[in-house]
Amino acid sequence: MVVHVNAEAPGDERGALLAFLDAERGGVRRALLGLTDEQAATKPSASELSLSGLLKHVSEVEQSWLARAQQIAPDVERTEENWDECFRLAGDETVESRLAYWEKVARQTEDFIRSVPSLDDTFPLPDEPWFPDSERVSMRWLLLRLITEMSRHSGHADIIRESLDGKTAFELVALERGETWG
Repeated sequence: MVVHVNAEAPGDERGALLAFLDAERGGVRRALLGLTDEQAATKPSASELSLSGLLKHVSEVEQSWLARAQQIAPDVERTEENWDECFRLAGDETVESRLAYWEKVARQTEDFIRSVPSLDDTFPLPDEPWFPDSERVSMRWLLLRLITEMSRHSGHADIIRESLDGKTAFELVALERGETWG
């Protein structure tokens, strides 16, 4: 679903990248509009994905990449033992609490990106088998990585929501605006 992102002010590459990131976050947020936690946890396809699971995943992924860029530990360390918790709400987690957490992470991402001296500044990728040895990536790369992640999962969210109740991304944008579609 194309959502218009306003053109950046001349020379505001950070603002443009942050705006595209937020537009993609919006796809996941909109897919949850009007659903109960139970509905959001439903897995209506052959996939193990649910909307609440996607919400948890994308908020954790964004926070973990932000932590890597700051070279600090992420809020949650995922291992083989707890990887399954990445895609489902656990304990007292709710859609509302995860949305609030993600909003906090989004503000932290924007504050951090706006504070770095240059988008060309780099940070090391973690020492994991799926990353090249001693690779460094830029803050620009970080934003593009996050946009890619959010875009992929906002598409998943569209499919899951439409499978749940037939609502399309167009209807959800209208709903978000307080309008009707069609």
